[in-house]
Amino acid sequence: MQPRKTALAHAALQAHRGPLDLRQRRALILCDGQRGLAELTVLLGHDAAALLARLQRDGYLHAGQPPVPPPPATPPAAAPRRSLVAARIYLLDMLALQRAPAATQLRERLQATRGEADTLYALRLVLAQLPAMTSGGYVQRVRERLREVLPEAHLAAVLESPRPA
Repeated sequence: MQPRKTALAHAALQAHRGPLDLRQRRALILCDGQRGLAELTVLLGHDAAALLARLQRDGYLHAGQPPVPPPPATPPAAAPRRSLVAARIYLLDMLALQRAPAATQLRERLQATRGEADTLYALRLVLAQLPAMTSGGYVQRVRERLREVLPEAHLAAVLESPRPA
């Protein structure tokens, strides 16, 4: 079973003040149709199966095979969109999934950033402290995703620069 979000789940996640609690939101964010129940249990805890079953019963998840997508009306873009905002939002979501008190502080700091330099510094700070909060494999997946969404001009500054003071 590789659960994926329904249209109802997408709408609830975008509403931010919908009927879901934080744990349910985390589960929906992680249910991308790529992760199986075993991986989700590692990420969500021992009662993940019951949580996912409840979300499926309530119409937020679909556990069947994904439908065959219709052919695109226009050819896909040659490259994925990259933006500093997308990288910031992604890390904010990843920090929300962490239970360490330091994650809350880092999330608040990243949320408060306004300028480009301040945001880049906060992204480096998160990446420097994330290994203390989670597994090496998880950190590597976060870094890989950032490599996909960060503008190329900022890749070296965020992913390859030394740990901020």
